[in-house]
Amino acid sequence: MTWNATLALDYSRQAEKTVAHFRHSGPLRILQSLYPEGDGICHNVIVHPPGGLVGGDTLDLAFSAGPGAHGLVTTPGATRFYRSTGEAALQHTRLSLQAGARMEWLPLEAICYSGCLAENRLTMELAPGAELIGWDVTAFGLPAANLPFAQGHFCQHIEMPGVWLERARINASDTLLLNSPLGLAGHRCLASIFFVAGSKLERNRRQAALDVAREVIEAHALCATAGATSPDGQVVVVRVLAPLVEPAMGLLKQVWQAWRGHFWQQPASTPRIWSM
Repeated sequence: MTWNATLALDYSRQAEKTVAHFRHSGPLRILQSLYPEGDGICHNVIVHPPGGLVGGDTLDLAFSAGPGAHGLVTTPGATRFYRSTGEAALQHTRLSLQAGARMEWLPLEAICYSGCLAENRLTMELAPGAELIGWDVTAFGLPAANLPFAQGHFCQHIEMPGVWLERARINASDTLLLNSPLGLAGHRCLASIFFVAGSKLERNRRQAALDVAREVIEAHALCATAGATSPDGQVVVVRVLAPLVEPAMGLLKQVWQAWRGHFWQQPASTPRIWSM
């Protein structure tokens, strides 16, 4: 039996408050909207009761933000891609921001269990003046439990159409890619955090974002396997390799906090669900 589900979440600005409206089909839900930073920023948590995806499952998520709205979306736990007997599992997330909107897309990691056949796809479309901070964290196998990623494959797709595209296919049998110094170098967590804008960033603002991120990286234990770059005038990205999820996520959270202050003059308000 497959579990297919859709979720649409729309943020709008009403007076001084960001309000969330959502629609769903199948096992996807949004918990109560929270306002730990005041009415201007709405925090939401996605809940997927089955807890993971198996072969044939499809999750289709669509999030939008209207002018002046600011939404933060996260999850209470990892997205798990379990072993498949033949069909692929797909999670597709679409983020659409209108002019002047802000969004933070901060899900916890995706875990690829041995034998999974899966794709995790993220598409972002931003109007001029819109800005987004998001991240993507993928773990292969369960190293702490001595359950390596020994079979299957995973496709990661991150795209801002016409601006930025990253697509990687990780096959468990490709030991050269997994273990070579030119590949994952034996690491089993691949993570990125990115700031994307609907308009070209001013040169000084873009450079400052790189400098801020590099200061965080240089002071972190993963400094040898992390780096900041700007592949396009609308994108700044930090990439990191780590043996486990926790240190990579720790680095991403520090960059997120720094960028929030740099880009939006907003102190980081850690979602309460992360500490539960």
